[in-house]
Amino acid sequence: MALLGPAGLGPGSRGPLDEAVEVAERREASALVAAGAALEDDEEDDGRGRGLLRWDSFSAWLHCVCVVGFDLELGQAVEKDPAYFYGYVYFRQVRDKTLKRGYFQKSLVLISKLPYIHFFHTVLKQIAPEYFEKNEPYLEAACNDVDRWPAPVPGKTLHLPIMGVVMKVRIPTCHDKPGTTQIVQLTQQADTNISVILPTVHEVDLFRCFCPVFLHSQMLWELVLLGEPLVVMAPSPSESSETVLALVNCISPLKYFSDFRPYFTIHDSEFKEYTTRTQAPPSVILGVTNPFFAKTLQHWPHIIRIGDLKPAGEIPKQVKVKKLKNLKTLDSKPGVYTSYKPYLNRDEEIIKQLQKGVQQKRPSEAQSVILRRYFLELTQSFIIPLERYVASLMPLQKSISPWKSPPQLRQFLPEEFMKTLEKTGPQLTSRIKGDWIGLYKHFLKSPNFDGWFKARRKEMTQKLEALHLEALCEEDLLLWIQKHTEVETVDLVLKLKNKLLQADREHLPVKPDTVEKLRTHIDAIILALPEDLQGILLKTGMT
Repeated sequence: MALLGPAGLGPGSRGPLDEAVEVAERREASALVAAGAALEDDEEDDGRGRGLLRWDSFSAWLHCVCVVGFDLELGQAVEKDPAYFYGYVYFRQVRDKTLKRGYFQKSLVLISKLPYIHFFHTVLKQIAPEYFEKNEPYLEAACNDVDRWPAPVPGKTLHLPIMGVVMKVRIPTCHDKPGTTQIVQLTQQADTNISVILPTVHEVDLFRCFCPVFLHSQMLWELVLLGEPLVVMAPSPSESSETVLALVNCISPLKYFSDFRPYFTIHDSEFKEYTTRTQAPPSVILGVTNPFFAKTLQHWPHIIRIGDLKPAGEIPKQVKVKKLKNLKTLDSKPGVYTSYKPYLNRDEEIIKQLQKGVQQKRPSEAQSVILRRYFLELTQSFIIPLERYVASLMPLQKSISPWKSPPQLRQFLPEEFMKTLEKTGPQLTSRIKGDWIGLYKHFLKSPNFDGWFKARRKEMTQKLEALHLEALCEEDLLLWIQKHTEVETVDLVLKLKNKLLQADREHLPVKPDTVEKLRTHIDAIILALPEDLQGILLKTGMT
């Protein structure tokens, strides 16, 4: 029988499989193994009955809260963790003649692993002004409020109190369509305690950010899709950040797998790496405000220079595509500086639709819905052929045997994929003409394809593991053990326990009744063994 080897054990490692097999061969080892199992029981008992520790709920939402001072020599005086987090900033500047620059400058920063841009900025607007008046005690009280929030579970609608204000939000899921809100609008009577209702926690005002460059929005979509190095030069940190986040979001639901820095400064640790001319710029989107970058990042292949973002209802002058050699001075005019030639022809329909909205003074929110839907349809038209081809790499279900390891996925062959585009390419769902083949060839070499395919391959591998579990559950395992030795039966029990552990650890997409059925099989097999082996196997944990 070749079911599966012991999970997680390398060469020379020993686990429950080795021990239980030896027990089946040499019964005198049973006392030693049983003693080890008793120790495991004691350790489990010690951890029971413990509730959430203080700040556990806080940690589900925020990593920390920082108060950042500004030093003329050091810049922003705070260290960031090497891991990537999202920082949400409320900056305050007050004139103070006693200080060297004549201003008091301080920021309140929320650090979180959650990309809930709109939500955390709303939180900052609620607490930051009061904090600057009342200082640390107020901030501690706000943190205590956060610590009482329920966990941000995807799909849940939550009421979150913060310093006398109650916010109603819905946590998004990976299945949500961009630009749609599924927050349930309760009756006015039921919502009397709600102060703020947020239709989205993570989306930015897409049209406001793309407004100066919407004539070139399709070209920018291509640059982001392909993971091209891209710089946004803006007049302020907020405009820089919002534009970078809008670019990252424009290829949704495809995840942007490269790095992006909404507000990059000369104090960042990668400053030398990104400004050097001895190597090609990395696949990253940078947002900058310092005029110094107009010179130090001049070698980057794609640069968007924007002016002040206008308030809703005001439309800035459309920028033009210009050659990079024209970006020489610190006072260069707004524009998209690149020599990139788009693969696809420009969609004049979306431009006319947005221009009509501008003329009719259509609200920015409505324009964002139109633009977001356009990007969504464009991305879906591009990704559907890839999804269809990758699905064909999945082995047939009839090839899954309970007594063999799950079959492997077929290899992704670029040339084979390209041949499928003739009949099932993006032309089936998109009106846009152009060199789709060239775009796909470029995309297959990009970090976004690499990240997307690794995620899809993991999902499909987990599906195969789940189908393998289901196949095991359908077998008559009691009949099987009658035809095999004790050693092989012990081997089977421990491997089945490892399969259960894997299902839990890797969150395999198995039905609850499948797991319960497998547990029942394991118990029935153990009860069919001699009593001394029963005691050992019932005590042996899953490893």
